[in-house]
Amino acid sequence: MRQRLLALTATLAVGALTLTACGSRDEGNKGGSDGDTKVVIGLDAPLTGDLSALGLGMKNSVDLAVKTANKEKYVKGVTFELKALDDQAQPTSGQQNATTFVGQEDVIGVVGPLNSSVGEAMQKVFNDANTALVSPANTNPSLTQGLNWQKEKKRPFASYFRTATTDAIQGPFAAQYVYNEAKLTKAFIIDDKKTYGAGLAATFKGEYEKLGGKVVGTEHINPEAKDFAAVATKVKSSGAQVVFYGGEYPAGGPLSKQIKAAGADVAFVGGDALKSPEYIKLAGKSSEGDFATLVGSELEKLDSAKEFIANYQAEGYKDAYEAYGGYSYDAAWSIIEAVKAVTEKNDGKLPEDARKQVVEALQGVSFEGVSGTVSFDEFGDTTNKQLTVYEVKNGEHVAVKSGTFTD
Repeated sequence: MRQRLLALTATLAVGALTLTACGSRDEGNKGGSDGDTKVVIGLDAPLTGDLSALGLGMKNSVDLAVKTANKEKYVKGVTFELKALDDQAQPTSGQQNATTFVGQEDVIGVVGPLNSSVGEAMQKVFNDANTALVSPANTNPSLTQGLNWQKEKKRPFASYFRTATTDAIQGPFAAQYVYNEAKLTKAFIIDDKKTYGAGLAATFKGEYEKLGGKVVGTEHINPEAKDFAAVATKVKSSGAQVVFYGGEYPAGGPLSKQIKAAGADVAFVGGDALKSPEYIKLAGKSSEGDFATLVGSELEKLDSAKEFIANYQAEGYKDAYEAYGGYSYDAAWSIIEAVKAVTEKNDGKLPEDARKQVVEALQGVSFEGVSGTVSFDEFGDTTNKQLTVYEVKNGEHVAVKSGTFTD
């Protein structure tokens, strides 16, 4: 896909005398095609396990970005390669992968991870190594705005960026839809106690109560459990009209199914981690009428995504790009744009402190990506604040509303 650079403003420090773990730029580090310098873009995601459908969609999309950049010779003198590591959605594995990535001198930046809890475990490793980490899926606000983000926003790590908007917007957006449009005024809120799930549930709850909604019960679950009978009984007896779940589809699908089987007449609602065909498979026929929000606009309806979708299909990937494919492509392309800016600033060559300069350049990238205009604010968050509500209709997620959260 030919991305058009609209604007790029960053202060690039040139001429560092010491190598910052990004590899020697002499003849010994060539290795790309036609004598180009080889640069590795890493990918960290759950490539095995319950969330592998999302992770594999991320991996394929980054692979497509790398292939496109090389085919177009988008950065003169540079050949990109992909190195993918499996974090199995576990923070400890993610942290180990982060150490592996920064220890490999050719890695210029990394796309990922999927899970906010994994992102938390990786951020400092990358920041200490002046290496960019760009997530297409992390949505917990604290990753970019600090633990005390609701009172005072303070960016904790300058090397961390994301192409997905945050739960500070996603949770309230879902609450407004549930209360104002679906007219569901009694909610039971459940979360899986993880960074993403608990944070999303909290932001939903705050806005829902602000609107006048009544929270008739709250509960935490172990997402590894198989039997949710106890919480299903509580939901049924609570009189709830809707269940909001902060968590991911491997537990969300069975939880929804068991709540419905217990006789609770409720809609089941969640965030972007429920927007997958896997959720519908796990939740079964009773998932009809359930809702999920997703960051961004409906990808299939965007003119900017048509070429990505066509190229993805042409490559013959056996796994769908899923919810985060477009945002993964954009995350990878933002790193590619930053590499291009850095090399052009340095007479067509990568400088010795390339990693550091790529982080600085990322702050100023702006281009037309798969998801629309891609750029980052002062916290490293995407400037794209669009969200979409999907409803399960006839066994698939169908977009029913797109827009931005208004306070």
